[in-house]
Formats: sequence, C-alpha cells, structure tokens
Amino acid sequence: MSFIIYPAIDIRGGKCVRLFQGDYAQETVYADSPVEMAKRWVAQGAEWVHLVDLDGAKEGKPANAELIKEIARTISVPVQVGGGIRTEEQIADYLQAGVARVIVGTAAIEDEPFTKQILAAYGDKIAIGLDCRNGLVATRGWLETTDVKATELAQKLVSYGAETFIYTDIARDGTLTGPNVEEIAGLAVATGKSVIASGGVSKLDDLLTLSAHAADGVSGAIVGKALYTDAFTLDEALRRMGERE
Repeated sequence: MSFIIYPAIDIRGGKCVRLFQGDYAQETVYADSPVEMAKRWVAQGAEWVHLVDLDGAKEGKPANAELIKEIARTISVPVQVGGGIRTEEQIADYLQAGVARVIVGTAAIEDEPFTKQILAAYGDKIAIGLDCRNGLVATRGWLETTDVKATELAQKLVSYGAETFIYTDIARDGTLTGPNVEEIAGLAVATGKSVIASGGVSKLDDLLTLSAHAADGVSGAIVGKALYTDAFTLDEALRRMGERE
C-alpha cells in the first residue's frame, strides 16, 4: 500500500488557519486565500489536499462550502473535505462539485441509520473521521467527548461498509508532539481498513514511522502545522517517502 501525504487547509472565516488542540480560541492565520494555498501545495507535488471547514464543524453545517467547491474545481488533484457534514444532501452537493471524498464525523457516531445509508450509497467516497481523546471519540468540532471507544466504533462501521478512517488525536493536533502511532496502527489492524493519521506530525521521522505501518493499513498522514511552520517542506517529505518505497 502506498503512503500519501495530505497537506491540510483548515478554513475559518474564509481564511487558512490552524488551531492548537482544536481550541477555537487558539488560532493562527497562515494565509488569506485557501485557494492560493491549495495551488501552492499542488505546485509542490501534493497528490491530495485535505480541507476542513472549521466553522462548519462548530456550527453543525457547512459554512465555507462555496470556497471548498472553488478549490475542488481549481486544482488538479483530488480533495477530501470534512467539517459540519450531517446530511446526504450535503454529501451529494460536495461530490457533484468535484470533491473526491467526504469526511463524516459527528453524524457517523450519533446517527446509525444515516451512516448505514451513506456508506451503502457512496462507498469509498466516504471517510469516517474519528476524532479522539485518550482513545474515546469526540464530536461536534471536538467540543464533546463521548464514552465510545474508537476501535469498537470503527469495527461496527466496517460492518456497514466503511473503507477509510481518519484518526485524529486531539491532544496532539497542532502541537508538533508526534502522532499517536500505536493507536493509529492498532486501529488499522483492528479494522483491516485504510487509516489516515492526523495530528501531531512534527518532523520527517514521524512520517517515516507512520509509513512503516503501511502494510498494516496506515495509508497516509494529514500534515498541517509542520508544513506551515517550515519544520520540513512537502517536496522534502515526498522525496523521502519516494526513497522508502
């Protein structure tokens, strides 16, 4: 299995930002134009781009949808999108606009019939976002933590047809403290499906460590702050991944 690096563009108020540990009060603005940022990542060799509607995640409905659709139309690589997606109409709207994969988080935990329905209808165009604190799933833009274990939920979702999971360790997101490799790889092994790591990547060695679990099903990593703070460049990371393959 190949390992894909997903540069992250988190959108809030129409700008490209990063949050610290998902805290909306701890925001850094990195670019005024998410569209231009997406073009920049593609120019540097990105195979995919990861988009998050932070306003949407907090409000429970897409808030930057037109901007996201513009990015999907503008760049030449596929995009995956998450944040506030709660209805099949919203999913269909994004897919029809050229989004390659839609990420469903809160709705996947809170609405079982809906999740069965969309997985049956859209299959691998759906990724399940599992945002976790201490192995427990959080919802509603990370504002609420449930008592649901990520592995147990994921195994149930596989029975409904889930093929791809995005595992975010909230305690590490935006902190540059390294990804939770043990839990990420464990989820991949437990489900037998593709797991994309998110949160905590701080250096190239983190990507190399994660990619060492590609055979287990760890298929990629979403990288945000490390790229925006020049801990390493996307070109450098892609070159190192190429040397490993």
